[in-house]
Amino acid sequence: MDVQIEESWKKVLAPEFEKDYFIRLTDFVRNEYRTTTVYPPGKLIFNAFNLCPFDKVKAVIIGQDPYHGPGQAHGLCFSVNDGVAFPPSLQNIFKEIHDDLGSPIPTTGNLTRWAVQGVLMLNATLTVRAHQAGSHQRHGWEEFTDAAIRALAEKREHLVFILWGSYAQKKGAFIDRNKHLVLTSVHPSPLSAYNGFFGNRHFSRCNEYLIQHGKTPINW
Repeated sequence: MDVQIEESWKKVLAPEFEKDYFIRLTDFVRNEYRTTTVYPPGKLIFNAFNLCPFDKVKAVIIGQDPYHGPGQAHGLCFSVNDGVAFPPSLQNIFKEIHDDLGSPIPTTGNLTRWAVQGVLMLNATLTVRAHQAGSHQRHGWEEFTDAAIRALAEKREHLVFILWGSYAQKKGAFIDRNKHLVLTSVHPSPLSAYNGFFGNRHFSRCNEYLIQHGKTPINW
């Protein structure tokens, strides 16, 4: 496992690496990669952080678990590698962007293009066993990603936190709404998208807020 995290995040999250939970988590994850198939590839575990340094973050999208099928996950929530079919939630995200901003449906589901513009695309759990959704939950990743969100919420100003579904909303419950824009709706999955995801206009609302605070909007 060739695992490294970008320098600014390494500095911000340094206290976490010393904690007992993280040491146990590291042992667990190393053993999983050694003994079974785990996604994403080890070098992409911290891809969300590596593509989007701490001081460059403008918006945060919180997911739950990496995709657990072959070739899909590459360390960014909701995103899939080039050439991989769009999962249903991602199809609905692209539909909402099209309806909100009028932009065409992309030909790739690889959202690296968002990450490099300052969108931190953070799953709560950063690894998963192949074909076993949720298999790496409650081993410490949630505590680590909470610390990352808390650092942004406390040390930065005028960020946009995009929280889809009850899980993401609970994870972001502590964020100061006077200091940041927090956008919430149901999850984009087919089970709920028609109950308030479609029409939420989160992408245009995010950009309006960024422009109001002197930041370059995201090209979604």
